[in-house]
Amino acid sequence: MQHDNAEVSPESRKNLTYRDAGVDVDKGNQFADRIKHMVKATHQNRAGVMSDIGGFAGLFDMKQAGFNDPILVSATDGVGTKLRLAIDCQHHHQVGIDLVAMCVNDLLVQKATPLFFLDYFACGALDLTVAEQVIGGIVEGCKQANCALIGGETAEMPGMYQQTDYDLAGFAVGAVERQDVTDNVPIDDDCVAIALPSSGLHSNGFSLVRKILQQAGSRLDDAPPFADENFTDKNFGQLLLTPTKIYVKPIHALLQQKLLLTSCHITGGGFYENLPRILPDNIALVIDGSKLRTPPIFNWLAQSGNMTHDELYRTFNMGVGMVLLVKTQDAEQALNLLTDEGAYIMGETRMRDDRTAPQIIINNLKA
Repeated sequence: MQHDNAEVSPESRKNLTYRDAGVDVDKGNQFADRIKHMVKATHQNRAGVMSDIGGFAGLFDMKQAGFNDPILVSATDGVGTKLRLAIDCQHHHQVGIDLVAMCVNDLLVQKATPLFFLDYFACGALDLTVAEQVIGGIVEGCKQANCALIGGETAEMPGMYQQTDYDLAGFAVGAVERQDVTDNVPIDDDCVAIALPSSGLHSNGFSLVRKILQQAGSRLDDAPPFADENFTDKNFGQLLLTPTKIYVKPIHALLQQKLLLTSCHITGGGFYENLPRILPDNIALVIDGSKLRTPPIFNWLAQSGNMTHDELYRTFNMGVGMVLLVKTQDAEQALNLLTDEGAYIMGETRMRDDRTAPQIIINNLKA
């Protein structure tokens, strides 16, 4: 058998360019120019920015930001498979808010003030309109978080991603004065847990959500078979893509009054995996399930996925985006500061004598 492995003569070889390989440098430069004005707008939120977008790295002046003895706090995260829904729905202008929220909400747990943010946007082929919508969402998220977008990376990676697919990662840096670090605050059996409602599923559990949608035979453009006063006239896709809530304003309201002991961002792992991270071993948190204000989407997911209570509360936020611990005597004052947030008391701490017993106890759950 004869194999045709003859080399192409040098004279007949094409003069290849980066664009022939699927990477358009000129389009990338055009994209950077298109978003400069949006990025610049976030610098008005935060004193301390020393550089414009387009350099090799961003500069930030902590002294100008007003800190005396700061501890830097950093967080990185993504949006997960919620991006698959955004791409399928061609709804790109809000997932950037999710990206910022997932990072800065983690900073808030350490009582840190978000200072600046960087993003990583990777795609198969750069679509200027889609990318600009995504960055527009990141800019909006930074405005809500009162932080500055000071840099990022746009990577065009043909062969790694399908043409219309993209991925996101975010990096947030904040600061807290050394004296205010959360680890210095003792948690005892005289605390109450305040729930800050979520805006929906936020950005966790979407692989399971997509599985449940498939099992239920529901499509993203279908109207949900339940009533939700907060989401009238929306289809499944629009409801599920509701952006993650950013909690900078309510958290800082409590910090300014020295009322907040610690807080917990309810992300992947739900109640059972996240809440123990803020409790000492000798303290348990008892949650009154009858007080939880669970949006209808979670009930639909539970029924359509035939999910147990344990699986639900280990996967989703169940309508609670952040849990705040305050002293019992401070609960009323804290709730008064959080009136606009719809906050409510969901449980209380107690001593945990048996370290083998559950640390998170949820009573009075509906069947």
